[in-house]
Amino acid sequence: MAKVNYETVIVLSTKQGEEGIKALIEKFQTLIAQNGTVDSVDEWGKRRLAYEIDHENEGYYVLINFSCEPEFPAELDRVYKITSGILRTLIIKKEQ
Repeated sequence: MAKVNYETVIVLSTKQGEEGIKALIEKFQTLIAQNGTVDSVDEWGKRRLAYEIDHENEGYYVLINFSCEPEFPAELDRVYKITSGILRTLIIKKEQ
């Protein structure tokens, strides 16, 4: 089956410190690489949130562009939901 292009934005909690943030970015890069191809990782860094999430006003934003089989994003979303330190996520299928 043909690979499909996606992008995901992850907003990480800044409470876990730089080491925790780096570890989570590494974890998801590895997970995506095992199931597809990581095209680019763009760390936007610390940004003020539009509204408070879990008593936090700042988040660490990361954009990852990747390509994979159409079944994988559902699994990625499941892993996002059970991982602590994540405030918000978004996975978007890109136009071909």
